[in-house]
Amino acid sequence: LSMVPKHPVPNHVPMEVLLERVPEVLLPFCLGRYGLFQKQLTLLEEAEGGFDQFTRSYESFGAHRLSDNSMLFREWAPAAEAVFLTGDFNGWDKFSHPYKKKQFGKWELQLPPKEDNSPAVAHNSKLKVVVHTKGGERLYRISPWATYVTKPSTSVIYDWIFWDPPHPYVRKHPRPRKPCSLRIYEAHVGIASPECKVASYSNFTHNVLPRIKDLGYNCIQLMAIMEHAYYASFGYQVTSFFSASSRYGTPEELKELIDVAHSLGIMVLLDVVHSHASKNTEDGLNHFDGSDSCFFHGGARGEHPVWDSRLFNYSSWEVLRFLLSNLRWWIDEYGFDGFRFDGVTSMLYHHHGVGSGFSGNYAEYFGLHVDEDSLVYLMLANHILHMLYQDCITIAEDVSGMPTLCRPVQEGGCGFDYRLAMAIPDKWIQILKEFKDEEWNMGNIVYTLTNRRYSEKCIAYAESHDQALVGDKTLAFWLMDKDMYTNMSALIPMNPVIDRGVQLHKMIRLLTHGLGGEGYLNFMGNEFGHPEWLDFPRVGNSESYHYARRQFNLVDTDHLRYWQLYVFDRDMNRTEAKYGWLAAAPAYVSTKHEGDKVIIFERGDVVFVFNFHPTNSYSSYRVAVGTPGKYRIKLDSDDLEYGGHGRLDHNTDFFTEPIPFNERKFSSLALLRLWETVNIVLVIVLKLLCFL
Repeated sequence: LSMVPKHPVPNHVPMEVLLERVPEVLLPFCLGRYGLFQKQLTLLEEAEGGFDQFTRSYESFGAHRLSDNSMLFREWAPAAEAVFLTGDFNGWDKFSHPYKKKQFGKWELQLPPKEDNSPAVAHNSKLKVVVHTKGGERLYRISPWATYVTKPSTSVIYDWIFWDPPHPYVRKHPRPRKPCSLRIYEAHVGIASPECKVASYSNFTHNVLPRIKDLGYNCIQLMAIMEHAYYASFGYQVTSFFSASSRYGTPEELKELIDVAHSLGIMVLLDVVHSHASKNTEDGLNHFDGSDSCFFHGGARGEHPVWDSRLFNYSSWEVLRFLLSNLRWWIDEYGFDGFRFDGVTSMLYHHHGVGSGFSGNYAEYFGLHVDEDSLVYLMLANHILHMLYQDCITIAEDVSGMPTLCRPVQEGGCGFDYRLAMAIPDKWIQILKEFKDEEWNMGNIVYTLTNRRYSEKCIAYAESHDQALVGDKTLAFWLMDKDMYTNMSALIPMNPVIDRGVQLHKMIRLLTHGLGGEGYLNFMGNEFGHPEWLDFPRVGNSESYHYARRQFNLVDTDHLRYWQLYVFDRDMNRTEAKYGWLAAAPAYVSTKHEGDKVIIFERGDVVFVFNFHPTNSYSSYRVAVGTPGKYRIKLDSDDLEYGGHGRLDHNTDFFTEPIPFNERKFSSLALLRLWETVNIVLVIVLKLLCFL
């Protein structure tokens, strides 16, 4: 009890409740972590007037035009000997505008307006920070707080552009409320076009958002928005943390994209990269003040052993200011609704997850190998975001399975809303690579899909961008391979490869959707079985854009079977939106029959029946259900519209009988497909057919 903080955060959970919610073996660790978090939060209150003011530091750091048209410039460069500002405004004079040195390594410059009362630095002006080091070097840097950077066609180095448009974009639509069932469309703006080029924010707004709405997704996860000098890094080597990537357009166009998404009832999450940073110096954070540290740990601790990038020093006060303000910036300035935190596993452990198998033993999650500085940062980030924004959503990309990651901070957890169920796509790829159809293990599949802590929400997915990248294969490619190029026409009979692939593609996604988590994610294009991998322009492919695009034209061609997969994905999401199985309690799995290759489970008011047998269909198959009533087919993967064979009569009613079966009180004889039940008044049946 002596470990309980003296100054609990708002909504603090009483000790007796905490004892009920946290396993006894974890309680000392959770209390200890909570104590570290509370200490840091108290320091923020005492030194900065609270986290609200602290996280608004983007209003004073970087470059700003004040209400009287004077200019304020502020930087943090503790190792610098002198700092100057140069740019278009002073003819690139390197010494005419020195910053004044302030306390704690801060530097500040104020510029009065011109004689005509216009600001000294105009909108779209180029700027550079000139840092003089104690060793006599002169370094040209972009402000870490720069809100817009561009790359001239004749250079590989980005320019800092002062962005202060005379008519900034004004939001027109309110934010959507946080949905009970989260259906996420993971997307990359640059590849969101069939054309061999970098697509724009405007293209996404006008051409892709309507598709996402039609598909039934209520949330978009935007990748590669934070500026990254190397396009092929997929946005994971960030150089400018406050800049929306200029390769897709202007900040105002991104604001419009998010606003239009909100008008469609779609939330937008940012794929935020706070786990590491690019090693770039002239247009990145690395060696900003000439030292090896500044924003990062010095020496080996500041280098990621695999990613060839720099690692933040989360114990630094100014690094906390920078990163927490960065989160606030993307929400306040652009209207984002939350974040998917990349590389959380790397942040949580000193070993960064490298060489660790994570068997699930609690000793792997608690001990000196845990980086408590970064853990406290994540707790702070989640606490502040959820205190400031009621409907904010945070998702952790963690492969380790850290306990309490998605429990509230007040319980000693890390505070995330969801974690990615990263074992699920790996399992599907393993099955398709290593096993024949008749060797699929139903119990092992169910175990992978249900092996999670049900007090911590998971985002399930059959594949994400990771499986779409060159060097790997999408599920569609594993299933159909080269036949996708020659046999996807609906004008010819399906050959056995396409028939098997189309049916399994639907079944895998729906089984994952129904059983795998409390949210669902799909990567752009995978919903219709995009036939090619993703590879960005680079030296190794002669800077080609051929694979750095999504071929939506395939969906728009009615006689191709891509359209059939698209429509199934759409109706799968729309059915979930109507009946809400993602928001329901954990599923009850009544059948895992290895001989029949059948999986049956109930979730919420829905009963799912899957037949994975490669040759057998079944009639009069007894299905256990917990709720009596009449059942009807609702979603049928064998429907002709979805590329099936149309072998079921959707007007058939299926009635339960008071015959106990598989530990359920009721059962029904039915053709084996996927079903769904509801209450006694309204019944639905979902069905998924075997493939022949």
